[in-house]
Amino acid sequence: MAKKTKEEAVEAVEIEDTSVTETSPEDKTEDKKTAKKKPLIKAILAGERVITEASDEARELYNQSRFGTLAENGKVELSLLESYYLMEKGKVELKNESGRALSFEAFLKKARKEEPHFWVRYCVFKDMRNRGYIVKTALKFGADFRVYDRGVKPGEDHARWIIYPVNEGSTLTWHEFSAKNRVAHSTKKKLLMGIVDAEGDVTYYEIRWMRP
Repeated sequence: MAKKTKEEAVEAVEIEDTSVTETSPEDKTEDKKTAKKKPLIKAILAGERVITEASDEARELYNQSRFGTLAENGKVELSLLESYYLMEKGKVELKNESGRALSFEAFLKKARKEEPHFWVRYCVFKDMRNRGYIVKTALKFGADFRVYDRGVKPGEDHARWIIYPVNEGSTLTWHEFSAKNRVAHSTKKKLLMGIVDAEGDVTYYEIRWMRP
């Protein structure tokens, strides 16, 4: 077992789950009616990215919730994770470069081929998005995601956390664990570990540096 230095120690704290407000059957029915009125955003799968049409709906999706990256031509470039999430939400109609519609199963198969850990990462991405957080990639920080507080959009303030999705059956060495902590500490962000179980449920642990 790794020894703590005199100056530093690591404490793992489980993040308290967020309660979900119940929606009445009438509200759910009204939400479904409203969703049906909005046209699906058409998009094309091109390798590791998905490109939407240049439509008001696509730009609104970016402006309101910061899905994807807005290009100069008005189209929005989505990641595979964002695209699958939006397909599940019934907001995006996805086709391949030949113009053929892609089913959930076909898209998931392609996504897993491009990203071997796609499903574990998606479980964390989906859970955080459902909780109301904006989630963006954090490759330049050496992490999977950076997560912004509710109500905060990228560019308005810094991300609160960097997050690493981990399968509950996987292992980390103390060296790997320490490296992740140092990345978060050096970027002045809190570190979250998102542990995904066999059912796809996620438990979060916030890792903190302590000086005894």
